[in-house]
Amino acid sequence: MIVSLIIGAEIAFWLVLAAGLAVRYALRRPRAGGLLLLCVPLIDLVLLTATALDLRGGAEPQWSHTLAVLYLGFTVGYGHYLIHWADGWAAHRWAGAPRPAKPPRYGWARARHEWRLWRLTLVGMGVSLLVAQLMIWLIDRPGAADTLRGSQLAALRILGIHGIIALSYTVWRKKDPAAGAGPAPQRPVAAR
Repeated sequence: MIVSLIIGAEIAFWLVLAAGLAVRYALRRPRAGGLLLLCVPLIDLVLLTATALDLRGGAEPQWSHTLAVLYLGFTVGYGHYLIHWADGWAAHRWAGAPRPAKPPRYGWARARHEWRLWRLTLVGMGVSLLVAQLMIWLIDRPGAADTLRGSQLAALRILGIHGIIALSYTVWRKKDPAAGAGPAPQRPVAAR
């Protein structure tokens, strides 16, 4: 049941996002589109409530509950970023706005971008840790909390792996090939 809810929440996220952007730009109703976009967090609330009720109702925690906890963290951490990204492309496509800038690819700018993404992961995994702990307290059954503690460990692993990736962009910064090339070498002119 929980896996179906997670899949439904993901589909609902993109449908509500698409509907909000279509109303905002294609139908030229920015307020109505904005109101639809404000409904996106309600999807997370429905998933959180269903997961908590399932566990409170006596269901044994499974990998699907772990997935629900991690998914909730991801959508809280990255939801605004994804909405802003989609809004930029919709404004470009339907409202004549300039093309959204791509993330930087080289040097310190790329490292800073990776650390900004890591902060989003930090927020998301912090939410996952908190939700898992609240559910552990909610079900209050010995032994049943092990799966949810596993989700907390998974959240910490995800945060650590993403931190290593961000650190790698800081330590081994990729150089822009166009910036390092300089002017083309001059050929000596042969005397005639």
